[in-house]
Amino acid sequence: MNRREYIVAAGVGLAGTVAGCSGQSEAGSGSDGGADESTASGTTAAESTPTATTEATGSSYAVSMEPVGEVTFESVPEVWVANNGSWADMGIALGLDAPEGVWLPSRYHTQYYDEIPGVSVDGNSIQKLWGDSGVGKEQFYEIDADIHVMDPNFLQSRGSWEQSDIDEIESQIAPFFGNSIFSTGYEWHDYTYYTLYEAFEKLSQAFQRTDRFEAFQSLHEEFRTSLDDIVPDSESDRPEVAIMWAGSDEPTSFSPYLIEDGTSFKQWRDLRVRDAFAKTEVRDFHADRSKVDFETLLDIDPEYLLLRGQENKTRSEFEDTVVSFLEADQTGSELTAVQNGNVYRGGPLYQGPITNLVLTERAASQVYEVDRELFDRQRVADIVAGDL
Repeated sequence: MNRREYIVAAGVGLAGTVAGCSGQSEAGSGSDGGADESTASGTTAAESTPTATTEATGSSYAVSMEPVGEVTFESVPEVWVANNGSWADMGIALGLDAPEGVWLPSRYHTQYYDEIPGVSVDGNSIQKLWGDSGVGKEQFYEIDADIHVMDPNFLQSRGSWEQSDIDEIESQIAPFFGNSIFSTGYEWHDYTYYTLYEAFEKLSQAFQRTDRFEAFQSLHEEFRTSLDDIVPDSESDRPEVAIMWAGSDEPTSFSPYLIEDGTSFKQWRDLRVRDAFAKTEVRDFHADRSKVDFETLLDIDPEYLLLRGQENKTRSEFEDTVVSFLEADQTGSELTAVQNGNVYRGGPLYQGPITNLVLTERAASQVYEVDRELFDRQRVADIVAGDL
């Protein structure tokens, strides 16, 4: 039993060879947008049931999640930190205060909450865990959280953390409870991936707020059903898109993303767009750090360009910088998407249940020209407030 009376089940292993994100902001080139990533060899993945489980014993309760295995809580966590905006947004959806820290606050885009009445998060109040030398243990001691909502293998990916460091933080402060779910493109992630709502359910169990999860799940199912009226039945009638990282205001090369099962592609899967890279020789950036230039894009010539790394800009700021540059470039201006005005921000790397609703609606307006609200903002606000 550690200092906060949290019990981490004995014998739980942590997943193997791993890689993590760069510490650069989304406005620039990051590990998911062009910079190299380091890897480290860890231990083997925990053998735990991939389905959500909660088992209460007296006043304590246990929740299982790969790769951390079963974690037993003696009381409900209060102070918490999160790896990224996916998990942070899940916590906000559960009605929690914002996490005390995340790896990169610049990639937790709290402006999306402007869409929801009465819901706001001051991103400036969230501590940045990533520093010049990576993530330091002293920050964990300083925050003194009740739970660390992050995949512990992510910490080991930078080379400075060892298994002994993970064990120390768990024994001296609080357990780790998380899974890197935003992309399935990493070879090192050889344990269970969870969908957004599978992960959300597990977090709701850890914080004992499953009623809010169930309300969001119902809202999400209704939302998904409403998309059927928007998406054409015929695949050939759906737009063909190229999702890429463009980390500067004047991009001439791009990091390509193939649409896969990670949570960062959820809005595009739900809208059933066609992936312009899927039937080409272009490899996903996560697979081999590949790049594409204007000439390659001209050969493919997708209908829509969806550029990541631009979420800190408003639509008008994006048009005045990136879009204007493409329109003025001799080669870029030849792209069909540029000529037809179909260049948009492609969404962030991380999204939770609230931001997914906002981003999916925005994506529908971009590729299907839908000009109406697709979900009830007040209902979202009521669930967050516990008015179920």
